[in-house]
Amino acid sequence: MEQRLFVVGTPIGNLGDMSPRAVETLRSVDLILAEDTRHSRQLCRHFGIRTPLRAWHMHNENQALDGVVAELAEGRRMALISDAGMPLISAPGYPLVRACDEAGVGVAVVPGPTAAMSALALSGLPCERFCFEGFLSARSGHRRAELAKLVSESRTLIFYEAPHRLAAMLRDCAEVLAPCLLYTSDAADE
Repeated sequence: MEQRLFVVGTPIGNLGDMSPRAVETLRSVDLILAEDTRHSRQLCRHFGIRTPLRAWHMHNENQALDGVVAELAEGRRMALISDAGMPLISAPGYPLVRACDEAGVGVAVVPGPTAAMSALALSGLPCERFCFEGFLSARSGHRRAELAKLVSESRTLIFYEAPHRLAAMLRDCAEVLAPCLLYTSDAADE
């Protein structure tokens, strides 16, 4: 099956992290589906990529899904990118990849940086097993309920959070997860 949709990882802050394969893929497709075309235009301009961009974000992906899958099925080649990191990882794209799979449209991944893995590698926390929760609810009450379900989780927990909500998120984590935050080297050796 010929791949027609390419899920392409993009840099997280440092354009030097863009792979040559990612640049070549974005240059060779007919269209780039971008989470934020303004942001992606800067990336494309930096790498001399002249491929047309189309917005693909959580507010339009369900409405545009059938049309894009039809274009792909007819032979058009497209790349899906997020603002930073890997599409689908707390970013739009899951409905598209699923619909392509169901329609028999080939999908390929061009790996790239993922913020969660970079943070985990630098954290000093156990990395062998972890639990990625992405973005929790923006509302404190709902977020606390989500956190309460994780109290007995023994794996390293990874969350994403918007800068303007970080302080509130950390307060909720400290209050709800306090019992499991008492990590000691003795506990790790058991």
